[in-house]
Amino acid sequence: MSEEKELEQLLKGMTPKLNEGKYVFCTIKNPNIIPRECTICEFKEQEGTTIIIEQKNADALGLKYTYVASWITLSIHSSLEAVGLTAMFSSELAKNNISCNVIAGYYHDHIFVDTKDANKAITALLNLSKSKAK
Repeated sequence: MSEEKELEQLLKGMTPKLNEGKYVFCTIKNPNIIPRECTICEFKEQEGTTIIIEQKNADALGLKYTYVASWITLSIHSSLEAVGLTAMFSSELAKNNISCNVIAGYYHDHIFVDTKDANKAITALLNLSKSKAK
């Protein structure tokens, strides 16, 4: 799978996929208390370690959270050096009044949106992709 850097190609090929489940962002002081296989992502901040974890796992571990999200993966291998993709899709989501939290993985961009906005976000992303395919 080769990485794509060209914005036009990224937008045309960024097929959004809604992953199953509900996800939450939690902050913890000691990440060693969370089984590694439970987390989707972690980021160390000065105040604590933010983790993204399935809601059911957070509940089982007694973790606190305030935001429940759906996880969308853009199914194109976007280069970490690509310019403009995040700006384009986040602007499109903002036009539709959808908040997004973005994680760039090595292969794909991942977008977390409020669960109530998941289907609306998929539609907005598909429309953006289709508009660039013309």
